[in-house]
Parts: sequence; structure tokens; C-alpha cells
Amino acid sequence: MEEKKPKLNKPLLGSRWGEGMWVLGIFLVSLGVSLCSKADLGVSMIAAPAFIIQEALAPHLPWLTVGVTEYVYQGIVLIIMCIIVRRFDIRYLGAFLVAVIYGYVLDMWLAVIGVETDVVYLRWLLMAAGAVTTAVGVTCFFRTYLPLEVYELVVAEVAKRYSFKLEKTKLVYDLIQLTVTAVLALTLFDPTEFDWSEIYMKAYHSLGVGTVFMTVVNTPIITLTGKAADKLFGYDPLFKGLKKLLSTRDK
Repeated sequence: MEEKKPKLNKPLLGSRWGEGMWVLGIFLVSLGVSLCSKADLGVSMIAAPAFIIQEALAPHLPWLTVGVTEYVYQGIVLIIMCIIVRRFDIRYLGAFLVAVIYGYVLDMWLAVIGVETDVVYLRWLLMAAGAVTTAVGVTCFFRTYLPLEVYELVVAEVAKRYSFKLEKTKLVYDLIQLTVTAVLALTLFDPTEFDWSEIYMKAYHSLGVGTVFMTVVNTPIITLTGKAADKLFGYDPLFKGLKKLLSTRDK
């Protein structure tokens, strides 16, 4: 009698989302960051350095946008990552290209989204929406074979190089970026000119309670949405030749 093979659960929304996850990642992360920026409670610890540096340089370089500052900063982070993992892979250049694309999409969202409000609870709703959208975008990035954005690449490569758990590596990385954000904001601007009693309703140069909120909720949301995504989507490529071309084998 022939043994029955167990039935495999098929993704509810199809199995060929290898490239779609990348597109969703680009648009959702940049959209989420833009929503948080419009809330003016502090952007995520990952995005904040670029916002802070751009604001500090804007009087001297009026042509410099947040998006351009973002991919330059990511380039610096990429160099630091290569030193930490003690290797360079040609696909890392793909991550920088993704950073450039992301930077221009971010500038687009910042220009398009005109939602701003002085009502505190609406700001927090906007902040929460941005936090969830950003986390879902990161979830998408972790599930594509196409080059990751530099931030996600750093987490993936460090976790792989030293056999760390992905979620814990992400949390540690977020805390490091939060520290960098605080140092930049407090050194590039004068903290005595800000009314810190209003920090819960207004950000101090992209650093605020919302930034801490993002640091706390980001990893748990990524974990939860990741489980949901794995039930809804499959990550097979539409273009198998492209995946083969981009794939690399570890020595």
C-alpha cells in the first residue's frame, strides 16, 4: 500500500513573491519613516541620524535632501559592517544601490505626504501607523533574495557571521543606532534651547519619545508580522535566472 505524502500548506496569496517582497520593502519602509517624520514625535532610531545630519547641514548645503543624506550615511554604515564581519562581497554594492533607490523614494514620500497636526493624540496615531508600516517593510526585506537595504544587510550579515539570532541582533543594532541618534542630536544642536517638558508632544530634532517607542516595538512587530507573512506569501522568484545570477556561495 502506497504511503500518503503529507500535504504542504500553500501560501494564501501565492508563492512567487521573491521580487515583490523587495518592492514592498522599499515602499513600506520609506512610507513608514515619512509618516513618523510628519508626526514630529521622533523618527526611528535607524532613520534619525540622516534626518539630524541633513537638518544640521541644510543651512550650508540647501540642495541636500534627507534621501541623499540617507544613502551617504548608509554607505558609511556599510564600510563599518565590512570591518566587523571582516569580509567584502560584491553583493554589498547591491545593498548600496538599494540605499540610493530608497533615498529617492523617501524624498518622494516626504514631498507627497502633507499630513501634519498639532493634536497630540493624532500625532501618536500617525506615529503608531508609521511604526507598524516600517516594521512590515523590514519584514519584507528579510524575505527577498534581492539585495537588502544596508541596515537590514548589517543585521543579517552580523547574525550569520557570528551565529547570533536574527531578532536579538536586530534589537542590539537598534539600541546602537538609538545611541548614535542621541549623540548626534545633542552635539549638533543646543539642547538648552529646547523645552524638554514638551518632549512627549514634540521631537527634539527628530529625536523624541517616538524614537524610543520605535526601538521598543520594532523587533516584536517584525517577529509577529514575519509569522503572518510566511502564511500569506511564498518567496519563490518570478525570475529564476536573476536569482541564480545574484546568488553567492559562502566559502
